[in-house]
Amino acid sequence: MRRLAYQAAAVGVALLVAWYVVHNTVANLDERRIASGFSFLEREAGFEIGESAFLRYGASDSYLKALAVGLVNTLRVAAIAIVAATLLGAAVGLFRLSKNFLLRTVAAAYVEFIRNSPLLVQLFFWYTLLTEALPPPREALQPLTGFFLTNRGIYFPVPGSVPVLGGFNFSGGMALTPEFATLLIGLSIYTAALIAEIVRAGVLSVRRGQWDAAYAIGLQPRQALRHVVIPQALRVMVPPMASQYLNIVKNSSLAVAIGYPDIVSIANTAINQTGQAIEGVAIIMAVYLTISLSISAFMNWYNARVMRR
Repeated sequence: MRRLAYQAAAVGVALLVAWYVVHNTVANLDERRIASGFSFLEREAGFEIGESAFLRYGASDSYLKALAVGLVNTLRVAAIAIVAATLLGAAVGLFRLSKNFLLRTVAAAYVEFIRNSPLLVQLFFWYTLLTEALPPPREALQPLTGFFLTNRGIYFPVPGSVPVLGGFNFSGGMALTPEFATLLIGLSIYTAALIAEIVRAGVLSVRRGQWDAAYAIGLQPRQALRHVVIPQALRVMVPPMASQYLNIVKNSSLAVAIGYPDIVSIANTAINQTGQAIEGVAIIMAVYLTISLSISAFMNWYNARVMRR
């Protein structure tokens, strides 16, 4: 009975606090004559978005469509960064276990330097490098045929289209804006350093006897790693890898610092124009919560499959 009384009291206090917050918020909104609700989403946004992938958008479109563009931009950079960080992190993690002293040392230096410096500072570094150190389009660097590095973006060919310099910029092919490239590079390199440690720990968690058994049946080191060690290491690696994937999505909100139009940046613009701060923040929280729960659900499903092997 005492435990029930404590729990009932805790619930009562929580409800009282919630009522106070809601009542105080409503009173403040009424005092400032700020209308609440999400009807503003149907109004004309009135601002342009510098980057709109897969969706056509204009200033005459609604706030809802503007937020949809921000969501797509967030998902695009997060999805590519997850793949890039996984591949780079796995390689660096294995390099740290290499018998080659130089390779092992360089990998260790990369991990220690990257993961011990703030991601925001790294984004500023990459943004400065892409916008200040690279030349203008007329003097573009061309590391490979059809690839051009400029301070206005990175241009590369796609099937049926090659970038061609016309006037003051390139046309044709595909381009990565400096803002998108900065965020993608920063998220990938930073998270890869953390994933590298997860991969290294996962491989080291497999007992030495498993390596010896693989060698005993004639497997080469790479074959042993691929067919014997990695499948067992995944049981240790998958849960913390899921956390890093979630961090990529949440860290993408730093895009506002470099001008990339993600969901946070566009929602902030909508808040400044409409004054719907509570609704705008609620939309941001709901978006990140939905994405995080979706990634967690997928990784839990994958982890369950790994554990059954």
